[in-house]
Amino acid sequence: MSRLGKPEQAAIELVARRFSATWEEADGGSPAAYLTIAAKRIAVDVTAIQPGIAERTRPHLRFDRVALGLVRRLRAGLSEVVPDGEAVVLTVTAPIRLPAKTAAALESRIRDGLAGRPTRVEIEETICGNQVRARLVRGVSKRSSKVIGFVHNPDSDPDLLLGLTQALLQSIGAAADKPPPETFTGDRWLVVAIEDGPPHIETYRQIYSQLSMSTDFNEVLMQLAGGRVESLM
Repeated sequence: MSRLGKPEQAAIELVARRFSATWEEADGGSPAAYLTIAAKRIAVDVTAIQPGIAERTRPHLRFDRVALGLVRRLRAGLSEVVPDGEAVVLTVTAPIRLPAKTAAALESRIRDGLAGRPTRVEIEETICGNQVRARLVRGVSKRSSKVIGFVHNPDSDPDLLLGLTQALLQSIGAAADKPPPETFTGDRWLVVAIEDGPPHIETYRQIYSQLSMSTDFNEVLMQLAGGRVESLM
């Protein structure tokens, strides 16, 4: 009897078809299966996420000097106060007219939220004319950045960014923390399967790049709705 669930098995079959590969189920644990491509054996792990967000509009993220500087300052100021195994995910609307004041006020607000160690940290307010959201995510791999920030246009949905970032943080981190068999020295791939989410790969790639997560995976693939398989890397 197969140890794989239907979503995991379907994802592996799609990846095998995408790369004209054969596959076999592993014995259990990590990896989930092995692909064989041109006589090369690859260990494949699969994680399925269901953020429950069917938004089809791409969020318009900003990567200009001001946006990147704000996120960089918040990372420098907050990383030391976020406990291991947790991460703060935050969003700020553009344009940011007072970056120094906005960063200082948001850092202070998040520090205050973390100080009491509540069961939940969720911030939603306006700072210096910018709408900000911040969420503490638990169950995060130590391999990931502790502060993940996005600056976006006002027409973008911050709930989409927060939900997808949390889902990718937890699912990819959990998979990365599973050690492969000691006897296997080949490449490792990860397949992230999502059934209910935006159909465009660009959003996932932008979020994944901000995780700054160090993993042993040689390839990270996303299986999107409709059977598409795209690379996140």
